[in-house]
Amino acid sequence: MGVTTIAQEFECPIAPARMFSALIVESSALIPKLLPQFIKSVDLIQGDGGSGSIEQVNFTEASHFNYVKHRIDELDRENYKCRYTMIEGDALGDKLESIDYEVKFEPATGGGSICKMTSTYNTKGDFCVDEEEIRGGKEKAMAIYKVVEAYLLENPHVYA
Repeated sequence: MGVTTIAQEFECPIAPARMFSALIVESSALIPKLLPQFIKSVDLIQGDGGSGSIEQVNFTEASHFNYVKHRIDELDRENYKCRYTMIEGDALGDKLESIDYEVKFEPATGGGSICKMTSTYNTKGDFCVDEEEIRGGKEKAMAIYKVVEAYLLENPHVYA
C-alpha cells in the first residue's frame, strides 16, 4: 500500500468556533442546505455523531459520484479539531483503500481563523496518487469552505 500526504493551510475571517460548528459539527444539516445542487443529504449511519460514528454523503445527479462514507475518528470540540476517514464510496475508485483527513481551526489575528488540513491517501497495491488530481479535488473542497464562509459572513448570528 502506498501513502501520499498533502497538507494545506488558509486564513479565514470567521472565528474557529463558528467554522468548526458549521463545517464539522453541523455540516450534515448545513452543507445540503447551502449546496443542494450537489449534495442531496448527509445521513448518520452509525453512532451519535461523535468518534466512531459513520456518515454517508449522498450526492445529486450533478455530481460525478453517488455517495461516500466517512468514519469520524476524533471530534475534539475544545480544540476545534476533527479527524475522519473516507472508508467507502465511488470517490475511492478501485485504486484507493481510504483517505484520512485532519482538519483543525486555530485562532488568527483579527478574530478569524487559520484552517489546517491534511489529507492522507492510502492506495491499493503499488498505485501512485497523481498529485494534480488531488489538487483538483482540494479545489472543490475549498469551494465548499468558501460557500460556508460567505454564509457565515452574511449571517453573523448563526453558530455564534
